[in-house]
Amino acid sequence: MEFKNNPTLKNIYPENFKGSPVNPDGTFKNIGIPYIPGFRDAIKWKSRKNPMAEQKKTDTWRPEVIYGDHFLHEKQDCIVWLGHASFYLHLHGKKILIDPVIENVTFLKRLISPPCPTSEFKNIDYLLLSHNHRDHCDANTLKIVSSNNPHIKIFTGLGVENNVKKWFPKNEIQSAGWFQQYEIKDAEIKITYVPSRHWSKRWLNDDNKSLWGGFVIQFKDKTIYFMGDSGYGDHFKMIADLFPEPDICIMGVGAFMPEWFMGPSHISPTNAVRAFNEMKGKKMIPMHYGTFDLSDEPVGEPIRILKAIEKQNEINGQLVVLKAGEILHA
Repeated sequence: MEFKNNPTLKNIYPENFKGSPVNPDGTFKNIGIPYIPGFRDAIKWKSRKNPMAEQKKTDTWRPEVIYGDHFLHEKQDCIVWLGHASFYLHLHGKKILIDPVIENVTFLKRLISPPCPTSEFKNIDYLLLSHNHRDHCDANTLKIVSSNNPHIKIFTGLGVENNVKKWFPKNEIQSAGWFQQYEIKDAEIKITYVPSRHWSKRWLNDDNKSLWGGFVIQFKDKTIYFMGDSGYGDHFKMIADLFPEPDICIMGVGAFMPEWFMGPSHISPTNAVRAFNEMKGKKMIPMHYGTFDLSDEPVGEPIRILKAIEKQNEINGQLVVLKAGEILHA
């Protein structure tokens, strides 16, 4: 088996991990579970009747939104959900955007509006992009971010720089393999790119030519884990072995049905709790729900499932369901 990494970045590999695994043709693959649903699987899914179609039609639940740019003026360390998998963080005086999708995305209709326009995000220090899918890496949003933040630094996975450098031609872009730390001058913040179970594709012929993953952000004595897109797998334990008992785990919970098709790349709420418990996280923030209609489940289903699990006392930590635009002090 062959492996890739960025030779200019620091490796913090766990035992018996050699780098991000690749196929003989150089495309990336997941750890231990190579299966990724293909085109035929997608046709099979779309040709079948959705058993939750009627419930989906009548589900009027939507996430609450606190409108305004209030959080951009917050001086304390904080985390703000912007909808879907988009987050704004203010940590140790640094402003961070993760997977910002704030403008309208081609072929995707927003179910909720963002708290504030992309044009309000200025003086951002770091932009973190987990992978190249358009609901995480949006051209319309990133062009505005680039225009308003000429000194922003971009941290992402191997190969993703080929997608984003046209929007950030003069900016520093660091692309990492799994379990590699980005080079940051501020010694008080460490950001590591970590594995997820997913895939990448942006055009017709670029399947898995770029890497996918999540992030671990360490500052002061706190650890924040951002999952990115992921199915359930052994990588959660690998991450927890290096970063035990994270203070905050930002976990995807939506776009999970039907599970036979979505499961390899989008974790269900039940398995998200399972992974959170295995990592021994302290606070769990759900994401990747309520903003775009990507799968068969009704919009409010992920949160209803999480609330039911919480009621049964099966979450070994605190569930924190954020409103979009709400400030959570870190």
